[in-house]
Amino acid sequence: MKTTKIEWTDKTWNPITGCTQVSSGCMNCYAKTMAHRLQAMGVPKYKDGFSLRLHEDTLEEPLRWKKSHIIFVCSMSDLFHERVPESFIEKVLTTIENTPQHKYQLLTKRAERMNHFFAKRRIPNNVWLGVTVEEKSTKKRIDQLRHLNASIKFLSCEPLIEDLGVLDLTGIDWIIVGGESGAKARPMDVDWVLSIQEQADINGVAFFFKQWGTWGSDGVKRNKKANGKLINGQVYQNMPECPSAAAPSY
Repeated sequence: MKTTKIEWTDKTWNPITGCTQVSSGCMNCYAKTMAHRLQAMGVPKYKDGFSLRLHEDTLEEPLRWKKSHIIFVCSMSDLFHERVPESFIEKVLTTIENTPQHKYQLLTKRAERMNHFFAKRRIPNNVWLGVTVEEKSTKKRIDQLRHLNASIKFLSCEPLIEDLGVLDLTGIDWIIVGGESGAKARPMDVDWVLSIQEQADINGVAFFFKQWGTWGSDGVKRNKKANGKLINGQVYQNMPECPSAAAPSY
C-alpha cells in the first residue's frame, strides 16, 4: 500500500507522474523535487524524472486495497493535464467505480478541463473534486467546480502565497490551507489564513489547516516541524461530512 505524510488523506495513487507549471503555486513544486530525488535513487517509475508519464500497470492498484481508504489521486501529477488522454482518465474513473469501499480525492489546477470532462460524464459517488486556489488570479477555478455534482467539493489553498480576499464559497464543503516548504519557500501571512478560516466558519465549510511551512506565524524562517500547525494555540484539522450518497451527475 502507498502510505503518505499528507495529513488530509490516507493513501496516494499515481497512475500518472510528471507535470508542467500552470500557475505561480507551481514555482517550488514539491512533486517535481520528489520525482527527481526518486529518479536519482533509481526508482523505475521515475526514470524520466518529472516528464509526464502514464502508468497502465498501476491502474488496478486500488483493487488490491480491501480496507477502506481516502485516496489522493495523482499526488505526483494532475489527472486533468492537457496531455492526458480522456481515454486514460476514463480508465482511472473505471477503477474508482469498481472500488466503492474507497473515497478518492481528485485535485487539479486545470479546473476548466475537469469541468468539461464531467459535463458529459457521471461523477462517481465516491469521488471528491477539488481545485487549487493559491492566489487571487486562480479564484476563477472555484466557478468551474462549484456546480459539479460531486459528493464533496473542496479547495486546496496550498501553498497560500497571497491574501485571497473575499471568497464565494457557495457549493464548497471543505478548505485546506497550508504554507510553502523548502529553501525557496514564500512566506504566508497569518492574516491571510485567519481570513479564510473566518469565511469558512461563516459559510459552514470544514476548515483544515495543514502547516505554516518554512515560515512561521511569527514571520521567522525555520524548520517546518518547529513552525508546526497551530492557529492561536489550537489545531484546526476538520474533515468534511460525507453524505451517504450523492445523486448521479450527467
